[in-house]
Amino acid sequence: MKNALTEAFREIISTLNYPETNIVVQLPKNPEHGDFATNLALQLAGKLDENPREIAQILSDKLKTDYPGLVDSTDIAGPGFINISINKNAIVSQLLSVLTLNKEYGKSNFGEGKTAQVEFVSANPTGPLTVGHGRGAILGDVISSILQWNGYKVDREYYYNNAGRQMHRLGESVKSRYLELLGEKTEFPEEGYEGEYIVEIAQNLIDKKGNSLKDLTENTAFKDAAESNIFLNIEKTLARIGLKFDTFFNENSLYDSGAITNVVDTLRQKKLIYEKEGATWFKASEAGRDQDRVIIKSSGEPTYRLPDIAYHQNKFNRGYDLMVDVLGADHMDAYPDVLAAVEQLGCDSKKVNVIIHQFVTLTEDGEPVKMSTRKANYITLDELIDEVGEDVVRYFFIMRGINTHLNFDMTLAKDESDENPVFYLQYAHARLCNILKHAEEQGHIFNEKTDLSPLNLDSEIQLIKLLLEFPNIIGKAKDNLEPQTIATYLQSLAGLFHKYYAKERVVTDDKNKTSARLILVQALQIVLNNGLSLLGIHALERM
Repeated sequence: MKNALTEAFREIISTLNYPETNIVVQLPKNPEHGDFATNLALQLAGKLDENPREIAQILSDKLKTDYPGLVDSTDIAGPGFINISINKNAIVSQLLSVLTLNKEYGKSNFGEGKTAQVEFVSANPTGPLTVGHGRGAILGDVISSILQWNGYKVDREYYYNNAGRQMHRLGESVKSRYLELLGEKTEFPEEGYEGEYIVEIAQNLIDKKGNSLKDLTENTAFKDAAESNIFLNIEKTLARIGLKFDTFFNENSLYDSGAITNVVDTLRQKKLIYEKEGATWFKASEAGRDQDRVIIKSSGEPTYRLPDIAYHQNKFNRGYDLMVDVLGADHMDAYPDVLAAVEQLGCDSKKVNVIIHQFVTLTEDGEPVKMSTRKANYITLDELIDEVGEDVVRYFFIMRGINTHLNFDMTLAKDESDENPVFYLQYAHARLCNILKHAEEQGHIFNEKTDLSPLNLDSEIQLIKLLLEFPNIIGKAKDNLEPQTIATYLQSLAGLFHKYYAKERVVTDDKNKTSARLILVQALQIVLNNGLSLLGIHALERM
């Protein structure tokens, strides 16, 4: 419709011999002002040196005269804005496009021929995934799906951080528990990992190796065993909420390939590296940052910024058109330094979109949740899934804005009534499926030849307008990479449908009205199914 209006104005301008200009047709800020609005008259007034309201009147009259099947009415507002109300029949006729496209409805070819890489979760394999990791996991997965719906070829990637002090500490922790279980005296390492899972890994080593490792001076065998065990459990947890990665990128490969050394050498050649107090510094201040940063400590150990710089250079080397990093709030200070360094290495940092999500708090009846766990002093993602189910976990993690702190209300999450937003959506979809099934059993026929003119109630037009917004909603979600845009839309759509269904029967003795309303119901079912599918939530057919 937007395209049709744009083309109509283009023809009108040509007919009136007005100068060519950029035609912008958009949704008005206030829906009561009409379906679309344009500032075309204001643009033409500057070129014609005429009164914009007079030009607006000419354009409006011509639009209504030449396109009666498209335009119902127009209104001139302010200095010359034209508000346009679309003919109801033109709106209703668009329903058939929803049915024709079906599972493809809402998709675009914006990113066709382009590649995108989305890096998310990337938790160190030092323990189970926590609730905090869960939010980043779901956000990353849905953002990947949004890009796919807009035509991108997407790689979901997990940065497998298995190098550095934390991994060494993990190995020492397992070694200490291993010796304890064998009855050996040992001192647990300071800041070691104390969860029960460490004891389980140690016991597993005893079951497989007996006491053959007790005299080892290095902790490599313990670290490797822990890493393998923990990462296997991480993959199992992710699978429970429907996450599957295309690539697991191993941090060690950056050291083995010489990428870390190359980064330092290149920055040194650009005179952006200097030594101070035994440490190696990156001149971040000369790359637009507020202060310089240590990238290699005086101990010779790289800070996490250095491998991150090398990792991002590797991403650019792989030729992606777009790279999205989904990171927790604890990365807020570090990532600008990484991008500044990458820019100095000759990469276009504008291709990297960094999404920072805020922390998660679990509450129940208004109080912080203290779920029983034998893992450690945190709540695992597995425990949360056990409590409320995968669909609720997925939806609750994306129903609020990325930049806001998420209060995960366990009381609401466990509620199996329509107060729970997940069940509200699933119930709407199940009800739509039930209506279609009942109609089929009653022998009602509806197809692309169905007369849609009986769909003339304001509530029906409102529903159809919202259905036709779905592709725009997906486009907006692509632009801002915020999944809650889709969640909010689906709630509005389900709410309008429930309100409509409470007042109007779909299957009646009036066959024409029934067939037309069944077309509307099927279009609603398609859009709800597509939206839930994009979010990775089951579209239930019965509840």
